Amino acid sequence: MIVVTGAIGFIGSCLVRFLNNKGYHNLILVDNFNRLHASSNLKNCQFHQKIDRKHFLEWLDNEKPKLKMILHIGARTDTTETDTDLFNRLNLHYSQAIATFCSRFDIPLIYASSAATYGMGTLGFDDSLAPQDLTPLNPYGASKNDFDHWLLQQKRKPPFWAGLKFFNVYGPNEYHKGRMASVIWHCYHQIQSTGTMKLFRSHRSSVQDGAQSRDFIYIKDLLKIIDFMMQHQPKSGLYNLGTAKARSFKDLAEQTFRSLQKKPSIEYIDTPIDIRASYQYFTEATIQKLRQVGYQDSFYSLEAGIDDYVQQYLLKNAYY
Repeated sequence: MIVVTGAIGFIGSCLVRFLNNKGYHNLILVDNFNRLHASSNLKNCQFHQKIDRKHFLEWLDNEKPKLKMILHIGARTDTTETDTDLFNRLNLHYSQAIATFCSRFDIPLIYASSAATYGMGTLGFDDSLAPQDLTPLNPYGASKNDFDHWLLQQKRKPPFWAGLKFFNVYGPNEYHKGRMASVIWHCYHQIQSTGTMKLFRSHRSSVQDGAQSRDFIYIKDLLKIIDFMMQHQPKSGLYNLGTAKARSFKDLAEQTFRSLQKKPSIEYIDTPIDIRASYQYFTEATIQKLRQVGYQDSFYSLEAGIDDYVQQYLLKNAYY
């Protein structure tokens, strides 16, 4: 059996479907299944059992199931939330309990870390950087970084473990995320409702309006990398999951217009004062570690990823 936490979320539900398509049906799904999007994101998915996240640790302790692997994708991901205690409880301590169980019973663990651990990226976006040298910008990023650091310091670890630092992931099944959905999702809906896309104006003389850039990775690429980690279980450690190619928000908006067969219409607005000082102008993953352990597949270009997302999912209101 394989456990997937965060199973009704954007990445978790796509992972469940991906595993089903690969022939894995003996899955234990963990999440808060009372949320409204649970039935949509997991429609027609096959699994062995669903367990509420509040009871999962107790279930592990009582049942001591024979598990092939735990894919710990679930987390509190709101980057605007400021309650440190909440992140410590849901992201740090919960993950520590899962990792401790995996170490005790020799169960491989793959978990979602985050590019938010890099903060402003002053030291770069290199997955060889030590967590204690990083300065995340918010409690979410700090909780992910704290867990990375904690696991690295443990004498006893899972037989294989990988902390995957997701960069800007986009794709189907994020319909429920609201303000935390990808920029592509917001761009699509803004264009459809107003005919125009509003982007933040640059407040740096060295950066043109709309040239602020991120490393955007399509969900289909991310799932392939998780599968690679599951199958090959290379050297344990932290791995960036990005494309190693930053692209601008202007590029993103223009491609979304093209995918909708519309003429681009972009307006620039001031970046809000409350986030201006901490606003990131550039993120780009280094993926040498991933390449060195054998993952050689190419990535969707931003243009191809957006076109697939818009044409096959957003316009059809379809799920992965």
